[in-house]
Amino acid sequence: MNTLAKITITETKLALRTPGLVISGLLLPTAITAVLGAIPAIRAQSETADGGRFLDAWVPSMIVLTMAMMGLQSIPGIIASYREQGILRRFSTTPVHPAKLLVAQLIINVAVTVGGVGILLVTAGVVFDVPSPRDPLGFLLTFVLGTAAIFGLGLIAASVAKTSRAAGGIAVIAYIPVMFFGGVWLPRPLLPEVIRNIGAYVPPGVKALEDAWTGTGAQPLQLAVLAAFAVGSCVVAAKVFRWE
Repeated sequence: MNTLAKITITETKLALRTPGLVISGLLLPTAITAVLGAIPAIRAQSETADGGRFLDAWVPSMIVLTMAMMGLQSIPGIIASYREQGILRRFSTTPVHPAKLLVAQLIINVAVTVGGVGILLVTAGVVFDVPSPRDPLGFLLTFVLGTAAIFGLGLIAASVAKTSRAAGGIAVIAYIPVMFFGGVWLPRPLLPEVIRNIGAYVPPGVKALEDAWTGTGAQPLQLAVLAAFAVGSCVVAAKVFRWE
């Protein structure tokens, strides 16, 4: 077993000792969807939601919630706490490069994100008859780019914060707009048109997710902007990152 695998297993065990964010990432979006799905009016057809159901329009927003929780709450707090406790500095004095610790955390948090979205999609489809994405490849591409962009923003917060508390404060600068434009606090069909238009081009690409869901197909410009955010945020995070 190589070093990265060993570190990943160890970090997974540590994460399971305080599983709050892991459980939230896996189950909270599905739980919220289940509560809303129990309301008959949410399951009913609605002209406001382009003739569809509010519940169907809500699922992409819950995908945004999963991304935001893991990318903008979990990752920044964990990495900043390791810096605060001197763990990254101690790793730098060993043959094991500290970057492997960061990669292990990314693997764990991305896995939780994927798992949470998978549970959400299966539950929504089986229990509430929410249709699966009609453009699965477009959905997958948007999900990958959106996740990379969100985690990149989270890494920027983790790169400059000296403490876990500071990391949370910095990450919330991105967390609030992501949740707002992603339709988590208010469904996108109810948002003003100008807000919906802005939300179509900011991470994590909720409009592109919706278009893949309905089969319309994500616009190339939307995907290009997401890719630019993903690459740009990761480059910035790498430039400003400090081990101590």
